[in-house]
Amino acid sequence: MSNQKIQKPTLTGQRFKTRKRDEKKVFDPTQFQETIVQGLNQTGSDLDAVAKFLDASGAKLDYRRYAETLFDILVAGGMLAPGGTLSDDLTRTEFCLFTAQEDLETMQAYAQVFNKLIRRYKYLEKGFEEEIKKLLLFLKGFTESERNKLAMLTGILLANGNISASILNSLYNENLVKEGVSAAFAVKLFKSWIHEKDINSVAGSLRKVGMDNRLLELFPANKRSCEHFSKYFTDAGLKELSDFARNQQAIGSRKELQKELQEQMERGDAFKDIIVSAREEMKKNNISEQTMIGIVWTSVMSYVEWNKKEELVTEQAIKHLKYSPLLKAFTSQGASEILLLVKMQEYCYDNIHFMNSFQKIVVLLYKADVLSEEAILKWYTEAHVAKGRSVFLEQMKKFVEWLKNAEEESESEEEEAD
Repeated sequence: MSNQKIQKPTLTGQRFKTRKRDEKKVFDPTQFQETIVQGLNQTGSDLDAVAKFLDASGAKLDYRRYAETLFDILVAGGMLAPGGTLSDDLTRTEFCLFTAQEDLETMQAYAQVFNKLIRRYKYLEKGFEEEIKKLLLFLKGFTESERNKLAMLTGILLANGNISASILNSLYNENLVKEGVSAAFAVKLFKSWIHEKDINSVAGSLRKVGMDNRLLELFPANKRSCEHFSKYFTDAGLKELSDFARNQQAIGSRKELQKELQEQMERGDAFKDIIVSAREEMKKNNISEQTMIGIVWTSVMSYVEWNKKEELVTEQAIKHLKYSPLLKAFTSQGASEILLLVKMQEYCYDNIHFMNSFQKIVVLLYKADVLSEEAILKWYTEAHVAKGRSVFLEQMKKFVEWLKNAEEESESEEEEAD
């Protein structure tokens, strides 16, 4: 065995040189702001030159880090303090959105500047949307003219798809709504949006983010009615938006009514109570009988879980149509009967296991005095829709012939009696 002393391992410190990319940079927008402001002062009101300057500067300046500063300057001329006021101690420029002319053409030109910038530097998209959300929350800190320009620009940006309609959430801020700022801003915004696109495009964008049913929230609770919204926006020259909101309100009411009907059926409420309740809702929401029969049919058919086996579903449907008194209560007009037949046709087509049940359901409702022979014959000859037409007309052929013969016999008997 060796007598040599084994040296114990020791811990020694070792300094590593920090890589330059790992060094934490101090957030200091001052120099960035000075560079942008100087460039904007040089380009002045020439927006093509501004776009070129911003395009070139992105290669040298840290747009990713200072996106908020960049957008603040382009919109307001300098960095914005909380609330929307300009920070007093920093450099500003007079060449920005808020100092530009208040007209649609100028705002379209500014929208192009932002569009080019974001297309060139895609990573700015999220920051730009966050900036717009912030600016909308700061509306009270801006002058009326500044708000108008921002509203027009926002409408154009929404039309161009540069930002999502979800930014409108900022307009539901309680203070902005309470003081009428949100509604006034929305007028200018929707005018420019609809000018660039149309109401159908606007409606689609609103639906996409679940805003289509929230337009009334632009007003405080004591004014949050369809009538007030309609008058306010119609008087402002936006009748198409008023009509859209009214239609959405009606759709919402119909959905609530359908839900209530299903709950009443689940509880086993008496038919007469369900009918009284439904008629009250019809009157309250100005719902026609034709619309109502569609709601009742959908409620009745949605209430039960249908068997997926075709041979069993007809039997199940016949048992389920014990609710025919509900259907009868809302088919006092011929047009309502026709609409019910069309709804039945569409339902049986859309739910394939009902394809062979259509004729049996029609006969059942005929026997229950829900459908008249006049309505059935009219549906058969001219009022049917395209869905499954050939299949359902073939199913109904023998029954229709029987109805026609019965009608002829009746007429013959009446003539003999005369």
